[in-house]
Amino acid sequence: MRRVDNGLWGIPSGHVEPGESVEEAIIREICEETGLIVKVKRLIGVYSDPGSQVFSYPNGEVSHFITTCFECEVVGGTLIKEGEETLDVDYFDFNCLPKNILNMHPRWLKDALEKEKISYIR
Repeated sequence: MRRVDNGLWGIPSGHVEPGESVEEAIIREICEETGLIVKVKRLIGVYSDPGSQVFSYPNGEVSHFITTCFECEVVGGTLIKEGEETLDVDYFDFNCLPKNILNMHPRWLKDALEKEKISYIR
């Protein structure tokens, strides 16, 4: 998806709300951002490396994220191309990712495509 907050492409993402499980948050965030309903299949990895997880927003705010990345399967819904948080949504082949993608997302996608039975900690 292409994000409203920074104009970059990236994997749908978000935060866990109070009283919500990680799985519930994943399902909610993906639906809010894309219109798709998913089920969580597996944990791909936990990412905290400052080289890829420190992000500066256009308003000057800087955040260091610790991200858990999951593989999901689409089980319903209709792809919505734009919304409150979304400028565009599309599918891309890994070898044809947009140039303006968030810098850490190709690593996460590569890890997901390796189909390892263990999760990564990076």
